[in-house]
Amino acid sequence: MAENDAKRAAAEAAIAEVRDDMLVGLGTGSTAAYAIAGLGRRIAGGLRMSAVATSLATETAARAAGIPLLPFEDVSQVDIAIDGADEIDPAFRAIKGGGGALLREKIVAASARRMICIVDASKTVRQLGAHPLPIEVLPFARSFVSEAVRGLGGEPRLRLGPTGEPARSDQGNLLIDCVFGPIADPEALAAALSDIPGMLGHGLFLREIDALVIGGPNGIERRERSTTVR
Repeated sequence: MAENDAKRAAAEAAIAEVRDDMLVGLGTGSTAAYAIAGLGRRIAGGLRMSAVATSLATETAARAAGIPLLPFEDVSQVDIAIDGADEIDPAFRAIKGGGGALLREKIVAASARRMICIVDASKTVRQLGAHPLPIEVLPFARSFVSEAVRGLGGEPRLRLGPTGEPARSDQGNLLIDCVFGPIADPEALAAALSDIPGMLGHGLFLREIDALVIGGPNGIERRERSTTVR
């Protein structure tokens, strides 16, 4: 199964869980885009649902697909969140944020009664860290946070836009990709990053994901977290 076909298959399997009158958190990125398109088709076929979006790009795609949107600032909980990942390990710990929406994605995931991660098989790893860890940083604190990341053993790289300017999140903050190599203790790293003033959010998702749907050469594999601890 080709990578795009695997992503599409994982997305279709996840959106099958959406029922009438659910509020769905829509993720950001290439895999989540298949879920958005699929939900649009289900709405055209009669599904009644509404959604919140984790990014401006997702808002645009959802509206184009005919999905009714609510402003997340008026929402305290969603029924299901569906999103991809850059890496995910057997303990359902993930690195997310390659698309730059990690802070909004984490907030929506934390609000979800059930968070479903959809990936192609290439995103499953034994240990996190091959993919850089994105963080969202207050522009005022760029140098301070970067030096603190170095103190934790990481190499911070300011993310740049297509014309060489610093990339910005939808909140107008800077995005820094931190190269740590294999992460032996994701929980300890997450706690240390969260203690850095000016670091607004990191891409380690350690407790948010409840279910994993993997599209691979042999079809769809579903995994459930045995005991969900939030």
